[in-house]
Amino acid sequence: MAEPRKFSSPAIQSSPSPPPRPAISLQPSPKRSGFSKPTKLLRQIRTVFRTLPILSPACRFPLNGSRLHDGHVHGGDRITGTIFGYRKSRVNLVFQESPRCLPILILELAIPTGKLLRDMGLGLVRLALECEKRPSEKRKILEEPIWTLYCNGKKSGYGVRRDPSEEDLKIMQTLNAVSMGAGVIPSEDAAETVDGDQLTYMRVDFERVTGSKDSETFYMMNPESNNGGELSVFLVRI
Repeated sequence: MAEPRKFSSPAIQSSPSPPPRPAISLQPSPKRSGFSKPTKLLRQIRTVFRTLPILSPACRFPLNGSRLHDGHVHGGDRITGTIFGYRKSRVNLVFQESPRCLPILILELAIPTGKLLRDMGLGLVRLALECEKRPSEKRKILEEPIWTLYCNGKKSGYGVRRDPSEEDLKIMQTLNAVSMGAGVIPSEDAAETVDGDQLTYMRVDFERVTGSKDSETFYMMNPESNNGGELSVFLVRI
């Protein structure tokens, strides 16, 4: 009696995974950062913030055919600013002394990342973040936990300051060799991009200007002074 023929199972080929992200080598900022140990109240504020709806305000600023560009000569310090997030999710705004330093400030805003980047391509975008001044609290302006957000004068929800997460540090480490540019960061989890929502970033230099202990401004330094989108971020206690 002939022996039954044996069939070998075909080898299952898995899709190639993105290369692992490098180990964190970011250095502390030469200047003291705005981060402090999070309190229980701050954690509760962040939890409530994440339950609020994401707003899509019309952030285009009417320019009447002219650019409001003054060369950004404000006598401030040049720092690195990074806008990143999934296009349909809340945008993150990170400031560093340089691409190889740990962040000095991370803001999470109630505006979709894709919406902000698209509006910046249309014209000047001004983000104003306001909070109440409390003389009894000896807190630096970059340490304020929650802000009321205005986009070109229109109230657009809230913004929160948060400490860098492990994922934030991985993203900053991935971009540590990038001084200026925009693109998509490959995800380590393919399931995160099934719906087409990818982690998008834009990095450019900003000028940091400290007006007083209750005001600070970050001006995007556009290399093409009369073309492309611009962004200004105003922090003020009132």
